[in-house]
Amino acid sequence: MRQLTRGLVALVLGLSSVALLPAGVATAAPPGCADPTAPLTVEERRLPGPVPTEILARSGFDRFAAAFTPALCAVRDPMVAQIAVAAQGRLLWETAVARAQGRVPAGSLPVTDDRPLYWARLGLTTALRQWTPAFELSDARRAELIGVLETASRGQDSVRYPGREKRVLISGFDPFQLDQDIRRSNPSGVSALALDGTVVDTPAGRARIEAAVFPVLWDPFAAGTVERTFLPWLGRVDLATTISQGRPERFDVERYNGRWRGGYPDNDNVSRTGVAPIPAGVPTVTPAPEFVPTTLPHQRIVDTPTGRFPVFDNTSVVEIPAGQTEPVTSPGGPTPGSVARAGGGGDYLSNEIAYRVTLLRDALGLDLPAGHLHTPVLQFAPDNRTEVTDPVFAANQRDIADQVRAVLAVAVGSLR
Repeated sequence: MRQLTRGLVALVLGLSSVALLPAGVATAAPPGCADPTAPLTVEERRLPGPVPTEILARSGFDRFAAAFTPALCAVRDPMVAQIAVAAQGRLLWETAVARAQGRVPAGSLPVTDDRPLYWARLGLTTALRQWTPAFELSDARRAELIGVLETASRGQDSVRYPGREKRVLISGFDPFQLDQDIRRSNPSGVSALALDGTVVDTPAGRARIEAAVFPVLWDPFAAGTVERTFLPWLGRVDLATTISQGRPERFDVERYNGRWRGGYPDNDNVSRTGVAPIPAGVPTVTPAPEFVPTTLPHQRIVDTPTGRFPVFDNTSVVEIPAGQTEPVTSPGGPTPGSVARAGGGGDYLSNEIAYRVTLLRDALGLDLPAGHLHTPVLQFAPDNRTEVTDPVFAANQRDIADQVRAVLAVAVGSLR
């Protein structure tokens, strides 16, 4: 057992050191370790394109996939695989956070960029999907390993509050709508990386912010990825808010979160329409409410200057009023007995994550400020049609993340 433990430690340390090699340093995978014909997801099939390749090369994050497949080839035991995959996922997340906060070299892309994390993660999931190990690996077990990698590389299992500061838990999203423009970044992911593990001063005292990032995919939400991340912490934090990209040139505090999924295609081009399914075994409210309100201090946030973008208290929803059959927009919020067709944040995954977290808050009976913050749309310079970044784009990333930090400070400062 002692010899096995030493071997596991050596492998994990070996993976970590290899993954931190300079960009371009790689070892060829031994023959037979990877099956290039293994089917990939839509997201993974976008990876070899010129824009993802440039983003990875210019950030130095191409080193992760270059090191991962050769390291997998050395794995001869399922338990070692579990430990190694978790370690590599955690290393990717921690490196992305350190890069975003200026603690490691950033390459020639702005430190604010969330895209290196997104595309590097897809390089690792591709390697796992194509891996042909020396031991039997069932489809179910491979899916579990990919799940371990996803959880670790998104910060979902690394939330920590080591001090006595007030506790804030936030979430962001991956880039999305990549078939429209594969260069896209997500300002909520930018904010999550910039703020994870940081401490802000507020009128109510110092507050530590912890963050996680979620996929823009319907099916992981149905399988409980949101609840698994938030459930252990909602009763132990002072404030929680989910964050996503919303409307151009404005922030919105979304007053009401709706139960309805509108079916817009996700990052795998999958559509889902219907009520948001709550996974078995998760605390919930019965019967499920059509709308769940924010408990964030929305008026204080709106009234306090926090940055260059205006902040709105958005009360509008789309509903089917009681006794009617057609959806209507209700600017003042839901009416009694109505059926949800869109929350203030719409009917996509940004609305759904807010619905899930605020529903969980109520199921647990918590008196907790929790809700959803929509950031402005992240825009390139008007004349930039092809470059992966530009000064306007980088400034927008930075300004949005800074304003998210300021909004959180205002929200925490209102706590009694």
